[in-house]
Amino acid sequence: MYKLGWFSTARGKGSRGLLKAVQASIASGELDARIEFFFCSRDPGEAETTDTTLQMVRDYNIPLVTFSYQKFKAKVGATSPGSETGELAEWRLAYDREVMARLKDFNPDLCVLAGYMLIVGKEMCQKYNMINLHPASPTGPAGTWQEVIWKLIETDARESGVMMHLVTPELDRGPVVTYCTYPIRGKPFDPYWIDIKKQSLAQVKKEQGENNPLFKTIREQGYVRELPLIITTIKAFSEGRVKITADKKVVDAHGRAIHGYDLTAEINERVKGLLPA
Repeated sequence: MYKLGWFSTARGKGSRGLLKAVQASIASGELDARIEFFFCSRDPGEAETTDTTLQMVRDYNIPLVTFSYQKFKAKVGATSPGSETGELAEWRLAYDREVMARLKDFNPDLCVLAGYMLIVGKEMCQKYNMINLHPASPTGPAGTWQEVIWKLIETDARESGVMMHLVTPELDRGPVVTYCTYPIRGKPFDPYWIDIKKQSLAQVKKEQGENNPLFKTIREQGYVRELPLIITTIKAFSEGRVKITADKKVVDAHGRAIHGYDLTAEINERVKGLLPA
């Protein structure tokens, strides 16, 4: 059985929804896997929404490990996680070392970052194969999902996507692991593209912001694919269709290096009927 490690700050319903979806896929037999541990960077009692998630973890009988980032930060009197060289400060690396010490009895095949609001240091990246979601295609923009969508509109892009990438100390810069793409032209996008060209993008951002129909439609098409991509990625790993080598290269079932495993066809089947054509 494929063993998963789960890292989360457990700030809200999004991370709970992901945990629930993966557990449902495990329970149904779709995923031949188990979550070996759930690590949270908050302790019980720090936030009500986090406590709700931690109770869900207990209800699933998943081993729970917590270690408060904020308490550790206060204890060492730190003000910034960075250093003059741009790398993580020594106290942040010390936090990661303590996390790894608390997880020493677990041996996950793959770790999923699910709303984990910390940059992971190089030592932890080396120890674990960790993957994270980025709301763009492998050739798409960097940044938050909002920044990605505005950049797509600004550059008259024709497609977008969602990808999982290997976690590295450089934020959102790790090798692409899996991805799916979708068009942002044709139905239902074209009328919105016509409308948005009638005024400057700066004006659209100021007057409509994220309520702009094109912005909202791109977001809807991406959001509906995020959970399916994560589940299908775990399934692809558990079936050996995609792997991460000891030197952190992404390869296919035959050991050939790849720039991401394309799951577009499988994701399209999963989301069929969830959104208007």
